[in-house]
Amino acid sequence: MRNGKTTTGLRQKSYVIAAVIMLAAVFGMTGIYYSQQNKKQEAKLAKEQEEMEKQEAAKEKEEALKKEQQAKKEEEKQQETEAVSGIIPPQSTDFLDAPEATIEKESVAQEVEFHFDTENMSWPLQGNVIMNYSMDQTIYFATLDQYKYNPAIVIQAEINAPVEAVSAGKVISIENNAETGTTVTVDMGDGYSAVYGQLKEIAWNTGDSVAAGEVIGYVSEPTKYYSVEGANLYFELLKDGAPVNPMEYLE
Repeated sequence: MRNGKTTTGLRQKSYVIAAVIMLAAVFGMTGIYYSQQNKKQEAKLAKEQEEMEKQEAAKEKEEALKKEQQAKKEEEKQQETEAVSGIIPPQSTDFLDAPEATIEKESVAQEVEFHFDTENMSWPLQGNVIMNYSMDQTIYFATLDQYKYNPAIVIQAEINAPVEAVSAGKVISIENNAETGTTVTVDMGDGYSAVYGQLKEIAWNTGDSVAAGEVIGYVSEPTKYYSVEGANLYFELLKDGAPVNPMEYLE
C-alpha cells in the first residue's frame, strides 16, 4: 500500500516537473521571439534614420547649390550694372584718396524721322467735299452768309465717324478752336503738316507718333461756324506753314 502511494507521488512530481519544463520552454521561446522582433524593429529604425540623414544631406547640398547659383547671378548682375553705368570699380583699398574716375554717358534721344509721300496720301475719311480749298478767290460760307477764302477742304461726315491719319507723323498740337473745334496738327515730315478739325475723343497726346491709317479722333458736332453745313471734317494741308490744296495730294 505504501509502495503504491510512493509511486503515485513520484508520478505527480514528474508531471509537475514536466509542466515546469514546458512553461520554461514556452517562456524561453517567447523571449527569443520578442528579442528577434526587437532586433528587426531596431534595424528598421536604424535604416529609416539613415534614409532621413541621407535626405537631409541631399537637401542641404541642394540649398547650398541654390545659394551658390544665386550668388553667381547677383555677381553677374552687379557686373552688368557696372558695365552699363560706366562706373570703374576701385582697384585698391586706397581708392578714397584717389581722384574720382567716372565715365559720363551721353543720353542720345533718337527721334523718328518722318518723310511725307506726296503721291500716296490717303483720305482721312470717306465723304463728299462740300467746300473746296480756295485761296485764289473767295467762296460762299452758308452759315456765315458771306464769301471768304478757304485754306482747307470741308468733308461731309456723320457724327462719330472715325478720322484716320493721312500719313505717318508726330502730333505737334491739340487745340480748341472756336471755328474748327478740337483741332489736331500732325507733322508728317519734309515741311508738310496735316490739320484735322471738328474732332472729339482724341486718343493722342502732343509728341505721340501716329502711323498712316491710325484713328486720330472722331467727328464731333459742328461748331457754330458750320451749323448750316452740318457735321464735317475740316482738313487742311500745310507746306512750310502755308496752306496748299489737299486735293492735289489725295489719292
